[in-house]
Amino acid sequence: MIQAILWDNDGLLVDSESVFFEHTRAVFADFGYELGREYWGIEYLGKAKHTRQVAEEFGMAPDLIDRFISLRDREFLKALHHSVPLRPKVRETLDMLSGRLKQGVVTGSPREKVELMHRSNDLDGYFDLIVTCDDVTESKPHPEPYLTALHVLGLKPENVLAVEDSERGLASAYAAGIPCVVVPNYLTRVQVFEHAHAIEEDVSGVLKYLEW
Repeated sequence: MIQAILWDNDGLLVDSESVFFEHTRAVFADFGYELGREYWGIEYLGKAKHTRQVAEEFGMAPDLIDRFISLRDREFLKALHHSVPLRPKVRETLDMLSGRLKQGVVTGSPREKVELMHRSNDLDGYFDLIVTCDDVTESKPHPEPYLTALHVLGLKPENVLAVEDSERGLASAYAAGIPCVVVPNYLTRVQVFEHAHAIEEDVSGVLKYLEW
């Protein structure tokens, strides 16, 4: 029986991945480079390459990379201070699950940014725990983030359902022994979701895998 659900954050609950991509693409364009959605979805969101690695592959000079990343990060932080929208059906689904089972977030983002996104979208109070990159030494696709959540919850993997939007998040949950439903977004649809428990169009699709 599922006793807890663990959500990814960026690109699943909050539409921050598309905002981050658009700011990255805009700054790439300012520097004379064209960044494609499919390339970003596979290399950055799928293979977990850092922005610096992507810029190097594009042939950007080292001194330009520092300026590029600084400018992009500054613009993205401004966007976070203006509410980044939720993904479809998120609030309705969280409301439906609230009080029925434990809910948590397992994300590779820093806690400060997660709290900012949640506060601006009135998500505070929905989650029993939030595991961020600040709480672990290894990030997704390593299983440590999910193993950390299991330890805090005191639950076995078979009693938890993970929900992710990317193959590296899926790999992290799978390595921790947790069944994972994938809800791709428009950037991650190009990825391959091997070992997914199921693939759904929006987060409300996870409800069918829970026992009430």
